[in-house]
Amino acid sequence: MRVAASLYLTDQTITPIRLAQELEQRGYAALYLPEHSHIPVSRETPYPGGELPPECARMLNPLVALAQAAAVTERLGLGTNIALVGQHDPIDLAKQIATLDHLSGGRFTLGIGYGWNREEAADHGTEWRTRRALVRDRMAVMRALWADQPTAYEGEFESVRASDAHPKPVRAPRPRKEGPLYGPRTLIGGAAGPKLFAHIAEYADGWLPIGGGGLRENLPALRTAWTDAGRDPADLYVALSAVEPTEGKLAHYAELGVDEAIVQLPARGEAEVLRTLDEYQRYVPLAPASRERH
Repeated sequence: MRVAASLYLTDQTITPIRLAQELEQRGYAALYLPEHSHIPVSRETPYPGGELPPECARMLNPLVALAQAAAVTERLGLGTNIALVGQHDPIDLAKQIATLDHLSGGRFTLGIGYGWNREEAADHGTEWRTRRALVRDRMAVMRALWADQPTAYEGEFESVRASDAHPKPVRAPRPRKEGPLYGPRTLIGGAAGPKLFAHIAEYADGWLPIGGGGLRENLPALRTAWTDAGRDPADLYVALSAVEPTEGKLAHYAELGVDEAIVQLPARGEAEVLRTLDEYQRYVPLAPASRERH
């Protein structure tokens, strides 16, 4: 099991350059960054975790920050946790993702989700009721642009004509009943359930849940949905976010077959983040390298 890190990176925290350098030097597998374009002050949607962290309104653009991280590292994985695909033009987003993946040598993981803030989504023209179907369509547009041959896609919400589009993501296509799955490793965040697991099996590479609650019951259901969709069991990837590590937790997750534990760092300046990394350093060697799968 790999050990990665995430934090709410802002204009007031440690910089992506310093953070990435420290993570690679300390043996972390990856850096994952979240996304909010803005937080409307007239917000009516409650924050899922209770009180809204002020860092949500100050987040750096994750792809720009990860590009800085890529430029100063050689092995560190780079990921979003999560990217709000429903708030992006998919053609432009496909180009940004493919460029970052190309320049980093295939180190990018696309963690996606459907969002929680109705007001933020509405400002992007996203209809809340249909946002999951919209994300599914936008991912299909991006996969069409990432395909090895010009490929058209026509969906309910989005479409793209067969096009030349470069660069291509580095990761090899993965087999599915519906045809090869193109693009970087893609993980979908969200609560366990048949609908989410069906979407993961259809157009993603794995699951990105928050914390480890219910894994023993839910992972078998995910694996069943995955194999029923004709996917190779060895290709399913599970990464847990917002992990507060202990040796017992990490051993439990590894025993369940979790591939990656993403520890949560404080959204603070360099000194405090480095103190937390010092505290967590004893957990990093617990991640055996035998299942390293960039």
